[in-house]
Amino acid sequence: MPVTASQVKELREKTGCGMMDCKKALQESKGNFDKAIEILRKKGLADLEKKSARIAKEGRVEAYIHAGGKIGVLLEINCETDFVANNDDFKQFAHDVAMQIAAAKPTYISREEVPDNLIEAEKSIYRDQALREGKPENVVDKIIAGRLEKFYQTVCLMDQTFIKDDKITIQDYLGSIAAKLGENINIKRFCRYQLGE
Repeated sequence: MPVTASQVKELREKTGCGMMDCKKALQESKGNFDKAIEILRKKGLADLEKKSARIAKEGRVEAYIHAGGKIGVLLEINCETDFVANNDDFKQFAHDVAMQIAAAKPTYISREEVPDNLIEAEKSIYRDQALREGKPENVVDKIIAGRLEKFYQTVCLMDQTFIKDDKITIQDYLGSIAAKLGENINIKRFCRYQLGE
């Protein structure tokens, strides 16, 4: 199916991806914008995996203060070059992630950081809850898995739904920025402060 330049332009404006990537995604999806966006998101994550082996030693420390000085976030995000570290898209990403941390209160960056003993404790709680609710034993493990996913979405930054776009997670957002800028980008660490805590 032929793809028009205006379709490519519109998809590029929506996603920030390169023109050729947008054209290929539109061709593959036969002009369906939603499918094209999904194709680009998957490609961004696949490209991100390839790039993750490259060393990201540049970047920035982002400071964000919210709610009249009652909540503050310090965040370190790394990339490969100072050119990207000074790019407006990278700076916006850093600001958005710091704002996410202020609003959504994650405890960990990714689920790999969650201690095993905490996961086991959560599973035990979910098992007890399911059995008290009278759920059959044969579905309890599925219930535990579902509740554990919700737990990760609450405590892990990368699994959280992005506060500015509820159709994507922070992992998706990072993937799209990495694909757009062509570098390995990773969130190294953060610290969230709240007055009185």
